[in-house]
Amino acid sequence: MSTIYCLLIGLAAGVLSGILGIGGGIIIIPSLVLLLGMSQQTAQGTTLAMMVPPIGLLAAWMYYKGGFVDLKVAGVMCATFVIGSVIGAKFAVNLSDVVLTKIFGVALLLISLKMIFFK
Repeated sequence: MSTIYCLLIGLAAGVLSGILGIGGGIIIIPSLVLLLGMSQQTAQGTTLAMMVPPIGLLAAWMYYKGGFVDLKVAGVMCATFVIGSVIGAKFAVNLSDVVLTKIFGVALLLISLKMIFFK
């Protein structure tokens, strides 16, 4: 596990969450699978554990009991996600609705194309 990757994933997911209202399923899970080589289950469980303070406690507990949570990764990304989401939110409130909608659409399109054509 690369701590630098975890910091960058958490920060990027936080920023995008603040800007676009997305994070876990769209940014963090694919990043953990593609950049850190986690299994889909471990990536999902780790993401849920990262988000335990605000959401996901019971679901994360089920993944943890199944052995699919990396607590160190979840902890590092949780800290940077909080910082990134504040940065993203400050940026997003200064964008027009049209621009923000277009950014969201492009982000979803690019992620969808990557998931469909390039596993």
